Amino acid sequence: MNQSVSRNTPLPTRTPRYAVIQAGWHAEIVGQAREGFLDELARHGYAADLVDIYTVPGAFEIPLHAQRLARSGRYDGIVATAFVVDGGIYRHDFVASAVIDGLMRVQLDNDVPVFSVVLTPHHFHEHDQHQDYFFRHFSQKGAEAARAALETVASLEQLPTAATELAAA
Repeated sequence: MNQSVSRNTPLPTRTPRYAVIQAGWHAEIVGQAREGFLDELARHGYAADLVDIYTVPGAFEIPLHAQRLARSGRYDGIVATAFVVDGGIYRHDFVASAVIDGLMRVQLDNDVPVFSVVLTPHHFHEHDQHQDYFFRHFSQKGAEAARAALETVASLEQLPTAATELAAA
């Protein structure tokens, strides 16, 4: 994701609504992505009440929630955030892959952009140094997701849709 909102991409012309789906595992770390997302939107003049927050047990539950939220027609973008750590049995690779594949399918099937802050570190140990690092990292990734969401919603507004193409014909 870009480090800043591009000067070439305008911000959305209307006020978009977003949903954030966050996994409950490692909530103190995962919650930083939500906070980074909300803080960055606020820097661009968007109120926190334009974002609905949903908490699910773990990362694996995120794609189904994203699909239902996308189908609701209420949201211009959906942000998914989770921390999939290696529990020593390689299951984390399969979970992370399934979640990312599911999120891509949701956005392509429903025409609603989905942004992933589902992170899988190579090594994570629950000691202060790793906790602190990922605490900051998730905040940064949440802010990056906000910038990507603003740019994507704005650029999608500029693209023709099937309805506008039919009307022009």
